[in-house]
Amino acid sequence: MSTALSQLADLIGPAVQGDPTVPVTGVSLASGEVRPGDLYAALPGARTHGAAHAAQAVDAGAVAVLTDPEGAQRLRDLPVAVCVVDDPRAVVGAVASRVYDRPSGSLTVLGITGTNGKTTTAYLVEAGLAAAGWTSGLIGTVQTRTRGTGPDGAPVVTELPSVRTTPEAPALHALLAGMRADGVRAVVMEVSSHALVLGRVNGVAFAAAGFTNLSRDHLDFHGDVETYFQAKARLFDGRAAHEVVDVDDEHGRRLVGASTTTVSGTGAPADWRATDVATGPDGGSVFTLHLPDGSTRPASLRLPGSFNVSNAVLAVALLDAVGVPVDAALVGIAATVVPGRMEPVEAGQPFVAVVDYAHTPDAVATALAALRATGRGRVLTVLGCGGDRDPGKRAGMGAAAAAGSDLLVVTDDNPRSEDPAAIRAAMLAGVPADSACEVLEVGDRRAAIEAAVRRARPGDTLLLAGKGHETGQDVGGVVTPFDDRVELRRALQAAPDREA
Repeated sequence: MSTALSQLADLIGPAVQGDPTVPVTGVSLASGEVRPGDLYAALPGARTHGAAHAAQAVDAGAVAVLTDPEGAQRLRDLPVAVCVVDDPRAVVGAVASRVYDRPSGSLTVLGITGTNGKTTTAYLVEAGLAAAGWTSGLIGTVQTRTRGTGPDGAPVVTELPSVRTTPEAPALHALLAGMRADGVRAVVMEVSSHALVLGRVNGVAFAAAGFTNLSRDHLDFHGDVETYFQAKARLFDGRAAHEVVDVDDEHGRRLVGASTTTVSGTGAPADWRATDVATGPDGGSVFTLHLPDGSTRPASLRLPGSFNVSNAVLAVALLDAVGVPVDAALVGIAATVVPGRMEPVEAGQPFVAVVDYAHTPDAVATALAALRATGRGRVLTVLGCGGDRDPGKRAGMGAAAAAGSDLLVVTDDNPRSEDPAAIRAAMLAGVPADSACEVLEVGDRRAAIEAAVRRARPGDTLLLAGKGHETGQDVGGVVTPFDDRVELRRALQAAPDREA
């Protein structure tokens, strides 16, 4: 189907230079991804204006350009229609939704935001949808996955790795339209703070929105924690039919309104809450789930840690909000393992080895507390901090890791354009001089993993934190293959003799 520019007048205004009847069949922000019939959105950027690439977009088949007054000045001689608005980023989501025939309106879309737990909660929601027999889509940090149906009604699963947690608005609406065409009923997606500030979810009709927690992260982008919180809060501005918030978090409590559904993983007063949290026989979690009607259900997870119980309660409440039976939701979450989230790595070793995405001080502390509670020996941690990201959290991550570990190996984790040694030094500066934790500095991440494996004893727990599901290491802008799970398994298999 196609949409004439004139049919977008209520969104883009009357300032169209050229033919307003031209039919548009798609929307793109990237000139290199333009397809014939697309509207190219030429947005101002940090380094260059998208108008600089408009000619390339037209050569690829763009039939119109959406831009701001600055971009329009550069495009006076462009041989296609040019639509001019003051803030094209603010409207491109709604434009894309219209062009793709409002796909989110035909789907049950659940959005999840927060610093930690978005990915785990999204996977738990997806599992609950599957257990209830719903076809589903998953959009998030790890991957985009569609569990739909083919033309013959048979189940069809497609998976693609994700470029970013939340796609840009045109790509997101195109993705939702594709999921709709594939017979998907519900979509669960992670919504990042960047996405909310940059309008990536504009035009999306959310059936439910969930909040996990908030702690320091992304301050290189937001500046301070309050601004970061206000970015997250945009998902709870009335755009979702149902709002579900974890009130164990002080920022979550600030989001509670008259119609908010509240959850707690610690037994605090809430509509949904967990009590009797304990470690299950498989090392996961068991708990009692209290429902809003006063009834209870026994619940279990394959994931350890009270923070994952909180994620699970939030997932069940979100599923209930959109009509998934609680018992089906509990069946789904009980069997779920999340890539790179407290993911065990087994190679016959006499100790526990786990890979987790923890990359904030709070996430490191909670992951280590969970592992300490389930283990009986020492806790060994391998951890680094990303370059070109909030430098203010590095000392806090070093402090959190040392406080929760018996041995800490500080290493590199995507230093990008920064000096890796300087990043490690910032982490080490956070370790108190009187810390009882033994600390090693091993820059090469593979060597750091090997060093930790050699020192692990029977009954110990080894946490490899920071990268989780990631499959590359960015050093100086060059990304080389590196998967913590693969490297850890290789080190385990190669190290039969371990240091005392």
